[in-house]
Amino acid sequence: MYARDNVSGAKQSQEQPTPAQVNAAVDAFRMLSDGTRLRLMWLLSSGEKDVNSLAEAIGVPRPSVSQHLAKLRLAGLVDTRRDGRRVLYRARDSHVRALIAEALFHAGHEVSGLPGHD
Repeated sequence: MYARDNVSGAKQSQEQPTPAQVNAAVDAFRMLSDGTRLRLMWLLSSGEKDVNSLAEAIGVPRPSVSQHLAKLRLAGLVDTRRDGRRVLYRARDSHVRALIAEALFHAGHEVSGLPGHD
């Protein structure tokens, strides 16, 4: 377990993450360090989408989007579901959605100069 605020704001235990947890987090951040993949994850955080709609939304060629999605899937950040001939992609779970949202909200504060939250 790692330190985390609970609902009341109190800190839980201060145990350090395991090496496996650190490696998994580093791998996730490595995948998200690419702007195209981060934009795809933002879109997938709001629900399922296919490759064509993702490519159109971010203005990137379909083959490139497919390659990025394959990497995100292998990294365990997205899940897929087949709908007839289409494959629909979505952010894997609430942890991934929260990670994407927090990273981009933090970036919004940095870019706008707004103070951070304690």
